[in-house]
Amino acid sequence: MRLPWTVEARAQRSPFAPLVAPLAAVTATILAGLLLFTLLGVPVTTAFYQLLVAPVSTTFNIGEVLLKATPLLLIAQGLAIGFRAKIWNIGAEGQLILGAIGGSLLPIWFNDSQNPMMLVGMALAGSCFGMGWAAIAAWLRSRFNANEILVTLMLNSIALQLLYYLVAGPLRDPFGFNFPQSALFPDVAMLPTLFGGARVNAGLFVALAATVAAWFFVERSMTGYRLQVGGVAPEAARYAGFSEKRAIWLSLLIGGAAAGLAGVFEVAGPLGQLQRVVSPGYGFAAIIVAFLGGLNPIGILFAALFMAVIYVGGDIAQASAGVPYAVIGILQGVLLVTYIAARLFVDYRVRWRRSAARVAAH
Repeated sequence: MRLPWTVEARAQRSPFAPLVAPLAAVTATILAGLLLFTLLGVPVTTAFYQLLVAPVSTTFNIGEVLLKATPLLLIAQGLAIGFRAKIWNIGAEGQLILGAIGGSLLPIWFNDSQNPMMLVGMALAGSCFGMGWAAIAAWLRSRFNANEILVTLMLNSIALQLLYYLVAGPLRDPFGFNFPQSALFPDVAMLPTLFGGARVNAGLFVALAATVAAWFFVERSMTGYRLQVGGVAPEAARYAGFSEKRAIWLSLLIGGAAAGLAGVFEVAGPLGQLQRVVSPGYGFAAIIVAFLGGLNPIGILFAALFMAVIYVGGDIAQASAGVPYAVIGILQGVLLVTYIAARLFVDYRVRWRRSAARVAAH
C-alpha cells in the first residue's frame, strides 16, 4: 500500500534552521512540564516558578544547576565526537560508573594520605577505567562487527552490578555499620568548591575546558575532520584512506574517558565517597544533551545548562510540592522525542501525492 505522502530532503535550508529544532524541543518540554505539574495539582504559576525560576533564584540553586551541568557537559562533549562519526556510544552511564570506581581506589586504599597529587591520580585512573570499559565495545565492533549500541547498552548493567558488588564487599567501609558504601575520602581527594553557600566545584572549569578542546578538535583538527567525513560520507572516507577502525576506537575511547572523568568528579565532589548510586542517569541524559546541542560544542554547553535546570527544578518540585521524581525522566523523554520530530521537518519536506484523477485532469 502506497502512502499518500512522500518525504524528501530539503535542497536549501535557512541559516536559522539549526536553531528551530532545539527551540521547538525546549518549548514543548516546558509546556509538557507545566501540564504535568498542573495535572498533579500544582498551580500553573507555581509550576512555572519551580521548574524554571527557582533553579536560578538563589546562589545555592545556581550552584546546584552548575553542579549538575558539569557531568552533563563533560559527557555530552565526549559522546558528540563519536556521534558525528556515526559511532553510537550508549554506554556513558556504565563508563561513568567505572570511572567512579577507578578514581575511588586511591582515596580508599590510601585513606590517610595527604599527597596533594591525589586528585590528579584519581582523574587519570578514572579516565583510564572509563576508556577501558569503552574499549570492550570498540574491540568487539572493530574485530567482530558487533553493534556498539547493544554492546555499550548491556555493559551499563554489568557496570552497575559490579558497583553493587564492590561497595557491598571489597570496597565497603569496615566502620560503616554494613552500609553499602566506601569510607569517606580525605580532604586531598575532594574537589574544592568555587564559592561559599554552594556545592559547585572545580570540575566545572574542567568541563568548560573540555568544551573549548572539543570545539578545536571538531572545527580545527584534521582528525576531527576525518571523523566527521566518516560519519557523513563513509564511502568517500574509505576512498580517501581514512581508517574506519581508527575512527571507532578514537570515538569510543574519547567518550569513555570523558564519562570516566565525570564519574571521578561525582565521587570527589558532591558524594565524597563511592556509593551504590553514583549517578542519577547523567550518562543517558548526556545523550539528549548532545543531540539537543546539535552535536556542536557551543550548542551542547547551552543544552547542558537547560537540562541541569530541569534536574534542579524537578528536585525543588519534589521537595516542595510532592511531585514524583519520575517527572524528570518524562520531561527528558519529551525533550528527545520533540527534538527528533522537529529535526525531521527541518531536514526534510513532506509532500502529499496527487491522486491519479487529479493528475489526469491536468
